[in-house]
Amino acid sequence: MGSAQVFFYIFAALSLIFALLVVTRRNAIHSAICLIVTFFFMAAVFVILKAELLAAVQVLVYAGGVVGLMLYVIMLVKGEEANQVKHNLGQKIIAAFVALLLFIQLAAVVWVSLAGKKAGALAAEAAKFGGNTEGIGALLYTKYLLPFEVASVLLLAAMVGAIVLAKNKLER
Repeated sequence: MGSAQVFFYIFAALSLIFALLVVTRRNAIHSAICLIVTFFFMAAVFVILKAELLAAVQVLVYAGGVVGLMLYVIMLVKGEEANQVKHNLGQKIIAAFVALLLFIQLAAVVWVSLAGKKAGALAAEAAKFGGNTEGIGALLYTKYLLPFEVASVLLLAAMVGAIVLAKNKLER
């Protein structure tokens, strides 16, 4: 086992540990900080896998932008109100169902990779276009243009909704 593989397993394990801390912390600020650490460990995994563009996007967009926005919203709704979580049976049942689905998906990925099938077909397709950044850009703006545009419209709608909610709250 090479040193890259050892670091891969270390960073992947730390990423999983901090991802668990994200969902188990009662304080929303602590949860957001654990999410930032999770994103940095995932960026390290991307660097080991030679996906430098994804690592940079992970740090800049997710760790910087998304978590920053989440912290802003947490502070906007007053810290104490954000920390009060009501647990009811329906939420626990839905959470258990989603956790089961994620476990089944993880088991399927492990089974496919152990069976020797190609799990990195998208990476191989991106490699045809040249480098990491070129391949992702070419695929994003050709084959995956419609999902990319749908995601941008959803992000725009979320941004407009956040502005409307913040404006209404400030006017009161």
